[in-house]
Amino acid sequence: MNLFDVLREAISTHQVLSLYQGLGTKNLQSFIAQFVYFYGYSYFKRLYLERSGAKRIGTKANLVIAAAAGACTAIATQPLDTASSRMQTSAFGKSKGLWKTLTEGTWSDAFDGLGISLLLTSNPAIQYTVFDQLKQRLLKRKQNEAGNSLSSESLSAFSAFLLGAISKSIATFLTYPAIRCKVMIQAVDSNDDGTKKDRRKSHKTVPGVLYAIWRSEGIAGYFKGLDAQILKTVLSSALLLMIKEKISATTWVFILATRRYLLLTRGRLKSA
Repeated sequence: MNLFDVLREAISTHQVLSLYQGLGTKNLQSFIAQFVYFYGYSYFKRLYLERSGAKRIGTKANLVIAAAAGACTAIATQPLDTASSRMQTSAFGKSKGLWKTLTEGTWSDAFDGLGISLLLTSNPAIQYTVFDQLKQRLLKRKQNEAGNSLSSESLSAFSAFLLGAISKSIATFLTYPAIRCKVMIQAVDSNDDGTKKDRRKSHKTVPGVLYAIWRSEGIAGYFKGLDAQILKTVLSSALLLMIKEKISATTWVFILATRRYLLLTRGRLKSA
């Protein structure tokens, strides 16, 4: 079943609103994740600069810091991520509330897929690495065409959106098998009886899920739902990077204007 099959089923069964199952939980998870990641990244960055004595962070150190912040975020938000996946994979109209979803199993069940979530912290690392490489090549080409007259390292809104979409597509494609495994580990069929539930527990491992996908769907099964995932993540990430580039460009102009003003003020004071 692909994306259009799901949409067709929702429309034919008059369950369009069920397409939003888990939306509140997902929004809560995203809010907390952004908060934890921002402060985690700031803390590790400050700690690195204090310990190393460096004035700026290199690419490799930045990737390590980003991965550490991502790991903290994954641990803090894993129960919400699990609950959201269970709500989204429930049958139309049969999704349970957040509290009931979290408390219907054991505490360890709420952290199903944590190992893969930690592995998936490589997704933004791949995305930003590809984005930075494409950005540097594009800016270098523009500088050569303009005779090295550019004073800032900023992209146009369209270029930032395009490079963001490309980099996120590459990161999503490379990590999607892990994403599919995580969803399958977290998904719960509430109609299972005790025997099936015990048997399902034995398959809540990465090797077990990989083997189950291979046996029932083949290689194509590892990329089932890739189109929907790309549509969801690429648009949001591309817009985010576009906004980030425009904010960076505005900040750069503000810094240059402030610096010029201070120099002019200093010159007037000396002449006075």
